[in-house]
Amino acid sequence: MVSAVPIGEVDDRFSETIAEPTPWSEAVRVLANAELYWLSTVRADGRPHVTPLIGVWQDEAVHFCTGLREVEARNLEHGQHVAVTTGRNIWARGLDLVVEGVAVRVTDPGMLHRLADGYEAKYGTGWRVDAGDGVLRAGEDAAAVFRVDAEQVLAFAKQPHAQTSFRFAHR
Repeated sequence: MVSAVPIGEVDDRFSETIAEPTPWSEAVRVLANAELYWLSTVRADGRPHVTPLIGVWQDEAVHFCTGLREVEARNLEHGQHVAVTTGRNIWARGLDLVVEGVAVRVTDPGMLHRLADGYEAKYGTGWRVDAGDGVLRAGEDAAAVFRVDAEQVLAFAKQPHAQTSFRFAHR
């Protein structure tokens, strides 16, 4: 759990001279409203794996789910460090974000129910899932849920171009 609202610092090496730090509230807005995230994990042999997926920003963390036999789930069995990215694939508009942290499996029944509700609220009734037995279920399909508490968030603003770094102190 994040202990305080982080203060962003502009990295002058990658920012225009007139750039101001991106406010944390703006980063949270983008994280909460993103329709798609890109998850980066590492295979056991060290090769990277990147995949698009849906997720929710809830309780100050990114949450995503994946099938138990999917590559990313297998990768997380041996290495929990991940990067989750989202934003706009446009050079001069919007805000891109990179959340770096550790993915931890969520199995608490109450939290899984809250996340199931969060997925439905965000993506509509077509994404209605049930929580039980430590997973989210849609019919016969089961998905593990992971929480990523940010260790660092990088915000890449585009008007003007600025790289803001947020660091977190976790309890």
